[in-house]
Amino acid sequence: MTLHRVTGSLDGLVAPALVAAFDGWIDAAGAATGCANQLALGGDTVVAFDADVLTDYRSRRPVLDVIDGVLHQIAWPQLSIRRRRVGERDLLVLVGPEPDFRWRELGEDIAELTLRLGVAEWVTLGAIPAAVPHTRATNVFATASAPGLLRDDVEQGPQGLLRVPSAALSSIELSVMGAGISCVGFYAQVPHYVGGPFASASIALLEQVERHLSVEVGLGSLPEDALAQRARLDAAVEGDPTTKAYVEQLEAGLSEERIPSGDELGAEIERFLRDADGGEPGRPPPA
Repeated sequence: MTLHRVTGSLDGLVAPALVAAFDGWIDAAGAATGCANQLALGGDTVVAFDADVLTDYRSRRPVLDVIDGVLHQIAWPQLSIRRRRVGERDLLVLVGPEPDFRWRELGEDIAELTLRLGVAEWVTLGAIPAAVPHTRATNVFATASAPGLLRDDVEQGPQGLLRVPSAALSSIELSVMGAGISCVGFYAQVPHYVGGPFASASIALLEQVERHLSVEVGLGSLPEDALAQRARLDAAVEGDPTTKAYVEQLEAGLSEERIPSGDELGAEIERFLRDADGGEPGRPPPA
């Protein structure tokens, strides 16, 4: 038995690329899923995964609408693949909540599906919290399953060993790699004081995907969202001297040409986890 069901047409796929992003872990400020949803905009849902099997509803509760004191409907979390034709090729976009259960089985299921559909390449999208200011362009670093998959202007990193708690998507990507599919990943660095959404990082990821896949998707409302969020963040920072000094410190220490090492990224993620468990004394509050 598979963990998915086909809900739409998968006929006539042309050089399909599968782009994937899960919310939750490694989706800081919703930047990765924001990019994936823009990529899938207007597409048809062609594959749906069994949420009852994959989801712990006590930790990710469905949303209940109550209208005038009457239970109306429940919106269940849904992991799905949407199909969208862009130019001369098809995009398959896997997006939704990170599964709670059966990661290895899901990886095998998706790897088999990619082979059956003739997927030409796999692209993972992620976003990580980092000690970077919101006032600078979003840095994106990349991973690749083999040399030569990334364009010349894209740096592969981080260098050295990065050992962190795994995301479900990383486990699935390894299964897809094992099936012989070429895989790359793009990860945006998001200011750790931004709670989200952070459209600037979604734009940076989207531009990387467009260049890598040689497609033009369009940014939709993301530029307007980014400008509005920038204005709100600027106002919040300007109104708090401690936060302003902290952002200025980040700006002073930033080297735009430098990809952080694995140890540095690991330290940032550990700090993010520690802060999420109760906060860190002296850290500026989210803007």
